[in-house]
Amino acid sequence: MIRTSSARRLRAALGTAVAAAALAACGGAPAHQGAAAVVGSDRISIAQVEARVAAVRNGAAPTGAAEEQPGLARHAVSDLILGKVVARALADHRLAVSQSEIDQARSADVRTVGSDTKLAELLRAKQGVPAGDVDSFYRQQIGLVKLAGGQDPNSAAGDAAIRKALVDAGTALHIEVNPRYGSWDTARIGLTGSTENWLPANVQTL
Repeated sequence: MIRTSSARRLRAALGTAVAAAALAACGGAPAHQGAAAVVGSDRISIAQVEARVAAVRNGAAPTGAAEEQPGLARHAVSDLILGKVVARALADHRLAVSQSEIDQARSADVRTVGSDTKLAELLRAKQGVPAGDVDSFYRQQIGLVKLAGGQDPNSAAGDAAIRKALVDAGTALHIEVNPRYGSWDTARIGLTGSTENWLPANVQTL
């Protein structure tokens, strides 16, 4: 028979284990504390999301011409997750995006809009991209094109190839999202409850 003090210690230990299991089931395990999302072995912190939101807000025109986008925090979380999903999909397909490809695409758009400053402002206002993340935006967009497998990414076949690659990658990553931002729908490739489609039928353009 277990002595009273030992039984109390055992019950306490079991209670702690049960509580930990319950927290893990709710996404509240210690590894997830302070996380906006956990994507595979990578953690997107709430601090990262808040910093991205602040960078977008601080880049707004003083005149107020560029209004703050609704759901900016959710947009930030969604885009940060999508970036990791695209990276995983590219790795799975043994594809990569080089810095020279990013530079070429960015330079082409700079010539179109007139200046790097104007490009950065358009991306901030229309896509919620902070000035410091412009290269990451191009890396993601070029990656999506590559995932089309040589097909026109705007065609039905190209779009289907991109979506399949992202769904497969998202499934493998077991994405968990802090409930304050919603949850990741692997099939839709976006946060549930969002009224915006973060991967439209056509690859995003300026």
